[in-house]
Amino acid sequence: MFFEKFELFADAPNAVAQMRELVLQLAVTGKLVEQRKIEGSASDLMQEIRAERAALVAARKIKVRKSAPVEIDEQPFDIPAAWRWARLSEVGYELGQKVPDRRFTYIDVGCIDSDKGRISERVEVMEPNEAPSRARKLVSRGTVIYSTVRPYLLNIAIVERDFEYEPIASTAFGILHPLSGINNRFLFYWLRSMPFTAYVQAGMKGMAYPAINDEKFYSGYIPLPPTAEQKRIVAKVDELMALCDRLEAQQQERDTRHVALARASLSRFAEAPTPANLDFLFHKSYPITPADLRKSILTLAVQGKLVPQDPRDEPAVVLLERIAAHKAELSNEGKLRGSTSVSPMDTGEGGYELPPTWVWVRFGEIMVNRDGERVPVSREERATKAKTYDYYGASGVIDKIDGYLFDKPLLLIGEDGANLINRSTPIAFMARGKYWVNNHAHVLDGLTEDFLRYIELHINAINLEPYVTGSAQPKMNQAKMNGIPIALPPLAEQRRIIAKVDQIMCLVDQLETQLIVSRAAAEKLLEATVTELVRTNGDGQNDRVATRAATKETKVVAV
Repeated sequence: MFFEKFELFADAPNAVAQMRELVLQLAVTGKLVEQRKIEGSASDLMQEIRAERAALVAARKIKVRKSAPVEIDEQPFDIPAAWRWARLSEVGYELGQKVPDRRFTYIDVGCIDSDKGRISERVEVMEPNEAPSRARKLVSRGTVIYSTVRPYLLNIAIVERDFEYEPIASTAFGILHPLSGINNRFLFYWLRSMPFTAYVQAGMKGMAYPAINDEKFYSGYIPLPPTAEQKRIVAKVDELMALCDRLEAQQQERDTRHVALARASLSRFAEAPTPANLDFLFHKSYPITPADLRKSILTLAVQGKLVPQDPRDEPAVVLLERIAAHKAELSNEGKLRGSTSVSPMDTGEGGYELPPTWVWVRFGEIMVNRDGERVPVSREERATKAKTYDYYGASGVIDKIDGYLFDKPLLLIGEDGANLINRSTPIAFMARGKYWVNNHAHVLDGLTEDFLRYIELHINAINLEPYVTGSAQPKMNQAKMNGIPIALPPLAEQRRIIAKVDQIMCLVDQLETQLIVSRAAAEKLLEATVTELVRTNGDGQNDRVATRAATKETKVVAV
């Protein structure tokens, strides 16, 4: 049922990873294969391995490790009647330690391929005098090794081959060489399961390199089926994991194709931004991320490719004259503060060819900077009066205080912070109403509100990194900002661009909402299917599938 429904929830976050977790969950709780009375009981198996362990201890081949029964309140879930709870120290043993005295193969944590659960080919052959102090634990073919340092990384493997030189593992590993009747792959799968991972996470100590000690590791519990059932469980897990691998490969191939189709659609729209080509951006078979869509739309807007040019529009050079006259008037009235001088634009500096009615200008030529009217908030005022709040996505820039500073629509541009470079959110935004601005944003005025809105989308469309100083604490000062090249269209075309951007961004917002709803529905279906599959047959009661020490709660969604 799970694999048949996979396509329905394939878009759920980490769908294949959750499928693998489910397979292991079903396997270790006795729900992956049926139980067969003819295969006997794990109680008989336990008697046999106790006898074998006693013989090994008597022969001084292994050391004694005390083990206590797994009490009811320790058991994380119910197991079939023929199974038994045991300690890891009861089902496997250590092969001892030695200081290397001849050439050897060193198995360190870095040699483990955690995804495949194998020892990679990157093991080192070392001379005794090269041996690190951690090279001590003996292993052999069939041994299961478990990294007790940062165990949540699942650096677990089975020693599946013989080595030319004696293999010696790091003391960072817990060593389990299985006793007769214990399938090492069943043991391996149990160590990778969520219940055991929850157990070790609850017992970890340390901050930089959290780990569990050997005593805690060997005291860990394991649900033990009869030997024949262990083999059948392992065979079924191997089969289902192979299917998961195939599904994952198919997903990756599909995603690769989707990326290629998305790029082709964006390129097609950029070359010819027609309504027909716009439809390709919203094609259901290869969803383009909303972030990529927004970026492409803004880029096309400031390149003159989003709306057609109208030869009847007043050209941008006339708009420049009006802006110059407006700034001269403000200067005469003493309302133009700070330096606005900028170097003229060099030929080709803009980076792309503009429509005939557009013109390249520098930011400082066309904007009125009102930073000088800001009043910085003192530490005392911030503690007693000011309260930063989210204003049009401008958290940390606009503050509530007893009064206000500005009472008209103005453009704010972030002055510092990593967002100047990584652009996870817009860096320029309009502020309206009555408000006060702190010293984390530049405050800009202009000829009209439509003009400011065009500059807003232009700043959000371009790369600002060339105008930013500092890397640890990026900052864009007024002089750097004034040098930014701006592709300026006629005022009438600016209005058409803004209207078109608003229209398309509304579609992008709807697409983003649909994607969120779709993924949430896929995740709920995934959870519901998991719940249905792990539900106990017969009485309808849910198993205690999550350990009491688990840090991750299991969500139950009604089917």
